[in-house]
Amino acid sequence: MDKLTNVVNKKAKFEYTFIRTLTSGIKLVGSEVKSIRQGKVSISEGYCYFNDGELFIKGMTISDYGYGSSHVINRDRKLLLKRKELNKLEKDLINGLTIIPYRVFINESGLIKMDVVLSKGKKIYDKREDIKKKDIDRDIQRHLK
Repeated sequence: MDKLTNVVNKKAKFEYTFIRTLTSGIKLVGSEVKSIRQGKVSISEGYCYFNDGELFIKGMTISDYGYGSSHVINRDRKLLLKRKELNKLEKDLINGLTIIPYRVFINESGLIKMDVVLSKGKKIYDKREDIKKKDIDRDIQRHLK
């Protein structure tokens, strides 16, 4: 089992303010599982939406496995959450928040999971403040060494 499969959406922390993180399962087919275990997945362009009370991810790209079997690379995939969590997320979306995929990983049991984040988009001045804060922290760390 590959413990190194941990794909993170690096743009997410820069573009959004995180409010709450949930871990969900993903409904996949066999060749998609094999591709994810090889690390051939991208979630940087992905986002989540509700359809008939179910949560789906759009824009998640899983490359072909390459050994005979194939799948649709960029299809919408269902996220597996409990009904109570889904209802709470759907209420929060009404308040102008959004759900984005943050991380795809393999848990201790060998199952492929995804961390989805309830978030709010940052304004340009918020992004500038984050950059200033990172620069100051980096300078402090340099001077401490």
